[in-house]
Amino acid sequence: MASSATSTPFISSIAAAAAAKSMVTPLCKTLTLPNSFSGTRKSIQSRVPRSISLTRGSHSAKSFVVKASSELPLVGNVAPDFEAEAVFDQEFIKVKLSEYIGKKYVVLFFYPLDFTFVCPTEITAFSDRHEEFEEMNTEVLGVSVDSVFSHLAWVQTDRKSGGLGDLKYPLISDVTKSISKSYGVLIPDQLSKNQTVLFILVVVLWILKLMQCITTRMSNAHSLLNMEWESDCLVHSFSGPMDPEVNTIPAGVALRGLFIIDKEGVIQHSTINNLAIGRSVDETKRTLQALQYVQENPDEVCPAGWKPGEKSMKPDPKLSKDYFAAL
Repeated sequence: MASSATSTPFISSIAAAAAAKSMVTPLCKTLTLPNSFSGTRKSIQSRVPRSISLTRGSHSAKSFVVKASSELPLVGNVAPDFEAEAVFDQEFIKVKLSEYIGKKYVVLFFYPLDFTFVCPTEITAFSDRHEEFEEMNTEVLGVSVDSVFSHLAWVQTDRKSGGLGDLKYPLISDVTKSISKSYGVLIPDQLSKNQTVLFILVVVLWILKLMQCITTRMSNAHSLLNMEWESDCLVHSFSGPMDPEVNTIPAGVALRGLFIIDKEGVIQHSTINNLAIGRSVDETKRTLQALQYVQENPDEVCPAGWKPGEKSMKPDPKLSKDYFAAL
């Protein structure tokens, strides 16, 4: 009996030690990215993908995270080249990025879809001020995953009806999504197996509810309202990428990425906004002006909020004191 009494604590201590050892095992060794994400399983410790949280309002219980492509062109690297169809001056043309090398700067911006809401405000804003970019020897290029036929229809739609009207720069069609993917702004399909099963269950339950209403001939207003509400929930929860600025699963469209590429074909600036946040033409122009200034004056740098005519600084511990002393 004594032997039994003393062995129990000993066994318990061994179990506790084993449990403690398992708890200190690095979590990153047990978690891997899904095959569908990057084609191979890799430890989260070796590569952490960018994540963009898209959360519905506080009144809704739905929230989700989408992961854009993990390979993002780093600033200072050569911009991925591409050749694609585009719409310009209501005609179909070919646009090849490398044709601008040695000639012009390029502002390349991506937007989710044609005939949406935030997108036309950005596209027309760049068009209305296109001459300012021309004066800076810069071409503006817009890109989405829509076809050239969709682009053309949108251009031919009046602005007061949500269209674009005539644009002063090309809208590129990225129907293969290869351009968006190469620039790291494409939102891939995030529908998991669990979500697929849940979707099927919801559809089955909704059909059963509909059949019950039909067989029991429930025609009162309350039942009809319930059916309408359930149908509305189903559509809004699983309607796919048709409305990327409000949907829960905006797969297959591009985030609002913007890249400034210099005349050597090198990415000098990049920014990526979430789907519901529009971009500023003023800030894009200011950044371009700063880029051109430091390229013309390689021994100087531009401080925060710098604009042409304002004081720059020397990237030197002693010489920079002149700038700080003038503040």
